[in-house]
Order: sequence, then structure tokens, then C-alpha cells
Amino acid sequence: MGHGVRRTPARELAERRSTPETTFGGVPEDADELRRLLSWQHNVITLQQAVAHLSRGTVRHMVDSGRWRQVHAGIFSTHTGPLAADQRLWVASLAGGDGEPALLGGRTALGLLGLRGFEPDRIDVLIPARRRADRPPRNVVIHRTTSLPATDVLVRWRPPCTAAARSIVDAASWARTDREATTVVAMAFQQRLVSLDEVRAAVDRLPRAKRRRLTLATAQDAAEGSHSLGEVEVARLLRRHRLPPPTRQAARLDAGGRRRYLDLFFEDYGLHVEIDGAHHVDAGQAWLDMDRQNQVWLSGERILRFPAWLVRQQPLKVATDIRRALEAAGWRR
Repeated sequence: MGHGVRRTPARELAERRSTPETTFGGVPEDADELRRLLSWQHNVITLQQAVAHLSRGTVRHMVDSGRWRQVHAGIFSTHTGPLAADQRLWVASLAGGDGEPALLGGRTALGLLGLRGFEPDRIDVLIPARRRADRPPRNVVIHRTTSLPATDVLVRWRPPCTAAARSIVDAASWARTDREATTVVAMAFQQRLVSLDEVRAAVDRLPRAKRRRLTLATAQDAAEGSHSLGEVEVARLLRRHRLPPPTRQAARLDAGGRRRYLDLFFEDYGLHVEIDGAHHVDAGQAWLDMDRQNQVWLSGERILRFPAWLVRQQPLKVATDIRRALEAAGWRR
């Protein structure tokens, strides 16, 4: 489908996103090419595209008669109802594309490629540095680049967007905070949108990108098995305090033969460290966590549990408690 992007169930779902309406607002039946274009672009079209198939007078008549609606400067919808989410993406793409679609990038592109649970609050559009894009639609941010190799582009996506690895690097670079950057990288790996080698190659292609070191470090941690931002932060904390590295997401069979996954496991010292995120307030999830903890105690091993907020707000306490538990189990620096 595109360079550097593996096909996953999430991507297949993204490809099968809701099909556009076939209400083309009075387009002549014999205008097959125009109809295909409108179908592909979810009934959104630029004036430049429209006049390649219709006269300007016809386009003006479509608007004046209420069959088409102008939704942005030089961009029309072929129906008069509210714009759907996919159509808003097309408006943003076409507004930045000088008459043709521009690439969606960053977290917006990752959403198209299947990232779930971290919905963007804006639409990011990536254009060549030489191109002008005056007055983008509301809630659309235009980014410019001097580096856009074919490897980083998925031109046949709907709308076209940057490939997963490039989107991750850009999303981290455009993030408002380091924490936002870390979160998007970790979640992309958790949802199997990209590989470590792909991210490394994308970073190499963008030597001027912001947060390159943070992106690579987070990608490395996530590729090694950290499945949440809390786990990534604890892994860094352990390195900073020169504590031994744990195995991440280690698979274990409990006494009942059920497979369980441990956030962080110091196998030589029989110590488990669990990071509790927001989902642990759910009653069903809370019992599963309690049961997992009970199974650890029944096996004679130790377990420490920390809420994710404590890792962020009191990292020294977390590191000290882990060190004390390791020392109690026989570890010496």
C-alpha cells in the first residue's frame, strides 16, 4: 500500500472507512471522470479541479442553486449538509495543496493509518517549503518541509498522507510537550504501526527534526516491550539510577495455566513492577490486576505497584523503592 508501512487489521479498517455519499449535486451523468474524483474525495472538490471538467458558469450555477456549497476559499462540497470527519480532512488537504491534495501528517496521518486512543485536536498538513498556503481552514496547521522523499509518502491513501515512520517523527517534532511526543511514539509501537528500523531510518532522513534523541530513545524502549508511557518512564528512571534492566512484558503462566504479561520483571531477583494507568479504576480491570498480584505472591515472588502519576510526580520515590526491593532480594550495585 505504501513504502515502509505494514498491513495490519487497523490499517485495513482505515482503508475501509465509511464510503462517500454518491450525491454529486447535479453533476452530469456522462461526467464519469469527475464523478470518480468526487467519489474518491468524499464529495469535496477544488475550483481548479472542477473547471477541468465543467465550465465556470456551471460551477457558479451549482453553488447558486444550492446543489454545491463553498466550504473554504476555492473549495466546494457537493452537498449542503454538515461536513463529515473524512470530508473535513479532505478540505484541509485540498486547502494546503494549491488545487491538488496535500499530505496530511503527524498525528493526523497516524489516525488515518490506524492509531487509536490518542485523537488529535487539530489537522496537520505537510507541504513543500516553496509552496504557499494562505489562510488555512480553522483548526488546520500547515507545516513546511524541505525533505519529502517518496519513501515518506502514501499518495494513494484517502486523503494522501505521510507514511507511519515519518508521521511519528513529525508528530514528535510538532508536539507541544515532550510528554505528548513520548506518548505518540509509545502508542504507535504499542499498536504495531511501525518498526524500530523504520523510525531510525526516518530520523536519519530528517537531521533537523526536533526531539530526534527523544524519539529514538522512546522508540527503542517501546520496541523492547514497554507498552505504556508509564513503562517507558520507569525504564528511563532505572537507567538514570543505574539499576539493572528488567524484562518488559514478560509472559508467564500462572498456577492455573493462564498466560499473564508482566510490565517489568527482574527475573534474577523475583521482583515484579507494575505500572497502573487510568484503566485500573475500572472494577473489572482492578480485579484482574488483584488476581495477577495474588498469583505473584503465591509463587513466592515480590511485586511493587505504582500509579502512573506517581512515576511522573515522584520519580525518586519510585526508584528508591525499586532499589530497596532489589537489595532485599540480593542485588548489589
